[in-house]
Amino acid sequence: MRVAALARGRYRLLALTSSPQRLESLRSAGIVPLVGNLDQPQTLWRLAQLAPQRVLMLAPPGDTSGPRDQRSRHLISRLKQSGMLSGPGKNTLRVVYASTSGVYGDCQGELAPETRPCQPQTERAQRRCDAERLWRRAGVQHRWRVGLLRIPGIYDGGSRSPKGRLERGLPVLAPADDVYTNHIHADDLARLCLLALERAAPGRVYNVCDDSTLRMGDYFDLAADLYGLPRPVRVARDQALASGLSPMMLSFMRESRRLDNTRMKAELGARLRYPEVLLGLRSGEVR
Repeated sequence: MRVAALARGRYRLLALTSSPQRLESLRSAGIVPLVGNLDQPQTLWRLAQLAPQRVLMLAPPGDTSGPRDQRSRHLISRLKQSGMLSGPGKNTLRVVYASTSGVYGDCQGELAPETRPCQPQTERAQRRCDAERLWRRAGVQHRWRVGLLRIPGIYDGGSRSPKGRLERGLPVLAPADDVYTNHIHADDLARLCLLALERAAPGRVYNVCDDSTLRMGDYFDLAADLYGLPRPVRVARDQALASGLSPMMLSFMRESRRLDNTRMKAELGARLRYPEVLLGLRSGEVR
């Protein structure tokens, strides 16, 4: 919805949704809704009748397909059936696929440029690697311009802020066990998605993150000080599971990396509104 708000007036907007209850809100936002489910390819027949110029794939892989992303397979299959995409005299499709920085795995705090080999350590990240391969291969085979965005933790100053987690009193890792984490403000990410749709080079990967270099515990300390809340308790890694943290959060705490965003700035021409986390947390909800 953030991307649509920025793109309104520049494009005719269509959105695939599997939720009939969202139809009216999409129409109210100037979006033409298409009812379909990426997990049910037979429902995607309308896509083969369209000739979109831009496709922004934000849907995550399903969580029951092991290391494979069936949703990307289904979408690519339907887009290939359009007789008006790519090839001599046809429209060139531009695609941006929203991936995750989790594909790098644990870098032990080292800097991670886009050239670093992927070493996904969870099935969730393996599905993202699979999706990246699918989209890049489709780009080569069908002459689509496919750009890949590797996205870290998304936040804002409202609903996506760490305030709720702090209020629940969940702990963070002790300094000796803490990991580097990376962030991007949701509004900056929406702008970057649009920039990538226009400027991403074919098959190119971009780390999309701000300029902050923070360990996870320091991020929550900073937020706690900003909101006037107690700083979270620090615990050793071997105590974290018994402290009420979810398995997903624990998986994030096992991976440490610092993303290099040089390519994002140089090739996409990105100018971040919130280059530092503190600025973004102060921003409030922006619509």
